[in-house]
Amino acid sequence: MKIDKTFLRSKVARRIFLLFISCALLPITVLAVLSFRHVTKQLNKQSQERLEQAAKAMSMHLFERLLFLEAGMEMVASNLGDGSGFQTPTLEISERLKERFEGLALVMDSGETAPLIDFVPQPLPETKGEAEHLREGKTLVTAKIRSHRPAVIFMRRLLDQTDPGKGLLVARVSDYYLWRRGEENPLPPMTELLVLDHNGGVLLSTVSGPTPFPQGEVENMMATHSGQFEWRRGEKEYVGRFLSLYMEKEFLLPKWVVVLCESKAHVLAPMARFKHIFPLVVLLALWVVLLLSISQIRRNLVPLERLQEGTKRIAARDFSSRVKVNSGDEFQELAESFNAMASRLGKQFNALTTMNEIDRSILSALDTRRIVDTILNRMRELFPCDCVALALFDAESSDAGLMHIQYGQSEGENWLAPVRLNTEDIEKLEDHPEQLLLDIPKEFPEYLSPLAELDVELLLTLPMFVGGRLSGLIVLGYLQPEALNEEDTVQARQLADQVAVAISNARLIEELDELNWGTLYALARAIDAKSNWTAGHSERVTELALKIGQAMGLDQNKLDDLHRGGLLHDIGKIGIPPEILDKAGKLTDEEYQLMREHVRIGARILEPIEAYAGIVPVVLHHHEYYDGSGYPDALKGEEIDLGARIFTVADHYDALISDRPYRAGLPREKVISFIREDTGTKFDPIVVKAFLEVMAQEDMELQSQAEAAADR
Repeated sequence: MKIDKTFLRSKVARRIFLLFISCALLPITVLAVLSFRHVTKQLNKQSQERLEQAAKAMSMHLFERLLFLEAGMEMVASNLGDGSGFQTPTLEISERLKERFEGLALVMDSGETAPLIDFVPQPLPETKGEAEHLREGKTLVTAKIRSHRPAVIFMRRLLDQTDPGKGLLVARVSDYYLWRRGEENPLPPMTELLVLDHNGGVLLSTVSGPTPFPQGEVENMMATHSGQFEWRRGEKEYVGRFLSLYMEKEFLLPKWVVVLCESKAHVLAPMARFKHIFPLVVLLALWVVLLLSISQIRRNLVPLERLQEGTKRIAARDFSSRVKVNSGDEFQELAESFNAMASRLGKQFNALTTMNEIDRSILSALDTRRIVDTILNRMRELFPCDCVALALFDAESSDAGLMHIQYGQSEGENWLAPVRLNTEDIEKLEDHPEQLLLDIPKEFPEYLSPLAELDVELLLTLPMFVGGRLSGLIVLGYLQPEALNEEDTVQARQLADQVAVAISNARLIEELDELNWGTLYALARAIDAKSNWTAGHSERVTELALKIGQAMGLDQNKLDDLHRGGLLHDIGKIGIPPEILDKAGKLTDEEYQLMREHVRIGARILEPIEAYAGIVPVVLHHHEYYDGSGYPDALKGEEIDLGARIFTVADHYDALISDRPYRAGLPREKVISFIREDTGTKFDPIVVKAFLEVMAQEDMELQSQAEAAADR
């Protein structure tokens, strides 16, 4: 099965995935570990209990076998000591004895041995304690330890305790009978048996080789009654249990230690299957978790990815896109809310953008006409109205003005209409300075009569107040009243306030501009009034210079500089004595030099006025000649400011055509001829070309006027 890993690119996906894995595998692993430890502990405990029970059973088995062997010897002793003399046991008795003894003999004091069952080697000499034990009529058990083989167990008993001289029964116990009695063996399967004497010698071991456990454990067995232990032999681990069997009183044995051992692999054999099954269970759980987590992650992240893509599109100002989620849960509700938000944001963003553009247009405009055009052309982009009207009242009064109306989509459907408010209308607007909603035709004031033919049903009237007085109205007309909402009303009010400020500023700029030009004309007339011969000179030269500039295609800023420079180009003559200005004869060199200073005087007068920096070159250099022969700086060619070059031509024309104290004015054609002849020396050829075009245009206008007069 191929798993698509692309979903893990998301941090949320990885987090959910890890959460699923952790929530599933961690409990399984912890449970498995705890279960494994618990089961292992229980198996070890059961093994110890089983070994303990087996050790007890084996101890009892050994003790019983020794008792049975003792009973057999007693039976032989009773048969031999009944007074009839030494008799060989019957065949039946011999067969029964052979099951228990490998050999049985009667040993006389003289050392003579009478075998009863096979041959019995002479046992070790008796100690004083052993002899005393035998005289008490008890059975003595001794062992001869052999390497890698079970120890030889001997049993001795006096034939007659009252008469030790009758002899001593000596028997060699059958290993098979004592240690391994077939089906009667109490040992559990897979269990190893070791029997140690009180000195740690191995009487019996089912484990090949020497004592398999450390000497320290042997010493512990000798010192204690019972216990458990673990040890390693080679690659295998073992658990063991030991139990001491005390037979001092019966057989003069200090103790035998019965040790049972079991391999841990056998003890934990039930866990082997668990170890094989557990990884499969974990793997199965992992696959189930993977499938469920992938399914759930996809179910959750596909809507999230779509919502994320939607937010990116919104960040890129694409408010028209929509997120489609059909999950039938909260994600679908979130997507629907997201789409509603996107639609609302798109509308608000478009409104803000349009409003911002309108703001910049109206606030950057310096004339009322541009503000009006902007409002009429852009308001319907912002508000879903069917017509827009902007009424501006005269600055001197608040009851009369003009209403600019736009109804259709083209400028041809715009028109102007006079508007007048009565006292009641003004009071009502002042009582509703924020807005006035008019339900048509129930309410239709006279001042809105130009809108009567538009068949609108609702009019939103927004008064504009500046300095506490009514300066205008913005009126939005709706054919369907439900198209107007509260948000549009608030935005329209904000825009109306900005329009009011913009119109107020524009009117102020216009008034300042008019004041500025009036001041310039007053200065020009004051300069020209200093001499009767130059009256009107500045205005005439300025008019001609503007015509030349227009013919040359200069922009409005350049033309404005020409206009101002022309009116003030001779302002320096204020510093020239009247007797020089009005002298009828030729000026002396000193007088002429003083007259030439009027351009520098004019430049110094205007230099402190930063706004007139653009016209100083006109004032300073309008007497410079194209070939460098002029004054005051002998500039030539394009070193001379273009405005100054234009004024050089216009100034010469007016000076030559006008009367002066020292000569009469020259004919127009002759003046034009002089200027044409001085092209390239005194005058810029490009300027002269434009000048000649202006003159030709004036000739055509004069001819048309003459023809019109003749026709009358």
